Amino acid sequence: MEQRQLGTSALSVSSIGLGCMGFSQGYGVADDAQSSAVIQGCIEAGVTLIDTAMTYGQGHNERLIGGALAQLGNARDAVRIATKFGIVRTGDGVHLDADPANIADYCDASLQRLGVDVIDLYYLHRVDPKVPISDSIGAMADLVRAGKVLHLGVSEVTAAQLVKATAVHPIAAVQFEWSLAWREPEIELIPTARKLGVGLVPYSPLGRGLLTATLSDDDINVSPFRKSDPRFQGVDLDRNRSQVKALNQLARSRSLTASQISLAWLLAQGSDVVPIPGTRRLDRALENLKAAEVLLTDDDLAALDAAVPPARWSGDRKSFAVPVTSRPSI
Repeated sequence: MEQRQLGTSALSVSSIGLGCMGFSQGYGVADDAQSSAVIQGCIEAGVTLIDTAMTYGQGHNERLIGGALAQLGNARDAVRIATKFGIVRTGDGVHLDADPANIADYCDASLQRLGVDVIDLYYLHRVDPKVPISDSIGAMADLVRAGKVLHLGVSEVTAAQLVKATAVHPIAAVQFEWSLAWREPEIELIPTARKLGVGLVPYSPLGRGLLTATLSDDDINVSPFRKSDPRFQGVDLDRNRSQVKALNQLARSRSLTASQISLAWLLAQGSDVVPIPGTRRLDRALENLKAAEVLLTDDDLAALDAAVPPARWSGDRKSFAVPVTSRPSI
């Protein structure tokens, strides 16, 4: 698979990565053996970026990935692990914590769960409103100097916050939701990231499954993430399904699936883009990876804009946010 450099950093990864959150939360019950098979199958197919976070399943996701990678032998050497800190799930709710005093402990815990000595890409998962982002990045930079982390990233930041972060330490990647169905980042965040030399890692590049053209009502009902997202409710869902129907027709006319043309569209936005689609089925994962072989022409891109105009997607994902209570003690 094509390798892409994340911004101006020295971090090079496969053009499509694997987002692993769904193995542990958000989309109903998952089977660990099946999840491990997906991770290993993707790596065998050329994926080198595996994305996780300490909050996914309250550590379950990192342990799952660590176990799957331990079985790969020499193939493990090519894999780059990205994980995140800052969202903490406890019995009394979901919290944000990017207190510099706690960051080293979060990193050590992730290292232990993953079974590695160094994290390739360590993200601030969310900005803690009680902590200046420059302070959080400063503590993360200490981890680089200590040899525990190679590259730093940020997730779900504003353009202004990204500027502040890069003023403290080089940022290899910014992670954010971006897809044919959600294009707001194109207004300010993406131009700012490119000006700063920061790589782009879109999560939910298939619109939380919407852009696969295979999503059923049952798929929506079993997923806490989709059920609380206005894009999957009522009139908004009806409008979005109409868009997906048009997308699927266009994809089929190019002998592609809706998923493949959606991912190929993202890849065509620039060589600094590395989407991280997630799935719990190996056949779907391998289908997604074939998008890396698709070269969309200017005419194809224009046809996509005409078939699924950005303004016709319905529902505002900004209202779908992490519910936050007070910061926990650790």
